[in-house]
Amino acid sequence: MKKTSLLISILLCSSIFGQSDKSKILKEISDKIKQNYIDEKVFKSIDSLFQSENKSGNFNLLNEKDFAQNLTQKLRTVTKDKHFFVKYLENYTPEKKINIKENEKLNNFHNSLENFGFEKVERLAGNIGYINYKGFAEANSSEKVLESTMNFVANTNSLIIDLRENGGGDNEMLLLFCSYFFNKKTDLYTTYFRNSGKTVKNKTQSKVLGKKYLNKNIYFLTSGKTFSAGEALAYFLQEIKMATVIGEKTGGAANPVDPFFIQNKYMLLVPDGKITSTISGKNWDHIGVIPDVNVSVENALKTAYVLALKSIVNKKTKTDLSEIELKNLIIKLEQ
Repeated sequence: MKKTSLLISILLCSSIFGQSDKSKILKEISDKIKQNYIDEKVFKSIDSLFQSENKSGNFNLLNEKDFAQNLTQKLRTVTKDKHFFVKYLENYTPEKKINIKENEKLNNFHNSLENFGFEKVERLAGNIGYINYKGFAEANSSEKVLESTMNFVANTNSLIIDLRENGGGDNEMLLLFCSYFFNKKTDLYTTYFRNSGKTVKNKTQSKVLGKKYLNKNIYFLTSGKTFSAGEALAYFLQEIKMATVIGEKTGGAANPVDPFFIQNKYMLLVPDGKITSTISGKNWDHIGVIPDVNVSVENALKTAYVLALKSIVNKKTKTDLSEIELKNLIIKLEQ
């Protein structure tokens, strides 16, 4: 019994001792955040967090994956910035050069399995277009699907874009999607990068592959899961009075991130830029996009559909339904 207990104790101690000391990792992460995070005022809170965790030694008791998840949550809590992210890279090998073309090909393949974020496109009764869009994949690989989508809804009288499960993604795809709603090249926002000190202007394109959707009612559906670029699409069209946002307040993550690799074990995402709207001089970071019509996630689609139909009735717009049929459909939806 004594030998068995001793052996178990040795194994337990070896296991704990074998786990890397997280203090060096925390120091490197702290330095990267201090050098790159866009909001320098918040760093004191981050520094206090790291000092407290170093002193407690609690992180040393966690495996690499749990450590990354725990640190991500603590960083987001302290900074109230949901773009912070730490990931354990189980099979990361820095010596192995990444084939950029092969990596893009692989990413495009995975994105294609989800139709580049376009979950569903249909025409609702009353000639209302509906797009369920879940994420912004890389623009060059997505533009053909976007073209087909926008061509499909081009003849509808109003358009509902469902962003309730949109987690964001590629900035170029965001600008390309926005371009379908502007008749000419338009300055939407600037992005300031703390590292370089440069400010980049972000503009829509004057020409797109598909048919533009101009001078018609647009409704965005949002939720607390709507994030980053998903928020941006709704935000910029809302503030220009080109769209109505319906649903719940969004996640509140506006600023772009850059990846940093820590001791060849972890990837750290740090928000190192700041987006500023050309129209308002503001953004939605920490705030979220505030809906024009605040309703539950479950009722957002029905609410938008009713508003679109009522607008058609009021304007006496011709659709596939008669005026009586439109009014009966509205009554049915509102019951």
